[in-house]
Amino acid sequence: MATTPLPAVLPGTGTTDYARYMRTDDLLALQRGPREWVHPDELLFQVVHQSSELLLKLTQSQLARSLDHLAVDQPGAAELLLRRAALGLHLITEQLQMLRHLHPAHFAVIRSALGTGSGFESPGWRLVRSATTELDIAFSRVLSSRGLTPLDLYQGQPSDPLYRVAEALVELDERIALWRTEHYSVATRIIGHGVLGTRDTPVDSLMRLISHRRFPTLWEARSDLTEASPRGRASRQVG
Repeated sequence: MATTPLPAVLPGTGTTDYARYMRTDDLLALQRGPREWVHPDELLFQVVHQSSELLLKLTQSQLARSLDHLAVDQPGAAELLLRRAALGLHLITEQLQMLRHLHPAHFAVIRSALGTGSGFESPGWRLVRSATTELDIAFSRVLSSRGLTPLDLYQGQPSDPLYRVAEALVELDERIALWRTEHYSVATRIIGHGVLGTRDTPVDSLMRLISHRRFPTLWEARSDLTEASPRGRASRQVG
């Protein structure tokens, strides 16, 4: 249904308050224009990466807020924000599907416009990585202050607010691994195996990052539980 725009009352540029609040004029001017393209699919490539940076900015914000809540013993509020952050990473991973539509020969042309630019230089990911390190330290301190270990937590009840925070952190870790897996899959689909990226980094080095854990003690607790189980003990005796 067509509507007549109301006069804009917010400060800024744009003919509507939507445009002024969302800063759409600035946002939509951030992509290279047709006269700058070496290939029209540059728009696809740039929009996917720019929107990823926006979602990473949002994700980092949620992680920072969850840290604040952990600091004042509010695990429930921290968990909700961690779930949001994990959803942000899920959305980043899903939109990588768009890059599967890049023709390898066309991307070979686009690479000439990238200079030495690489996803390894993402400011959004750098901030998220730093936030996860802080969260790992902060959560370990919370457990220590209560005389708990991650193993104690996983031998307790799933209704425990700290258990739920731990599971939200594990989900976040999983989302990072899935994002890296999809990134590797898309990269090799487009440029192949055994080749160098724009920073002369082997594309296959992405594979090694997939198994890296941001919250290692929470994963180790699972291994400890399995090893301590009757079947785990039996396996050790057979070995």
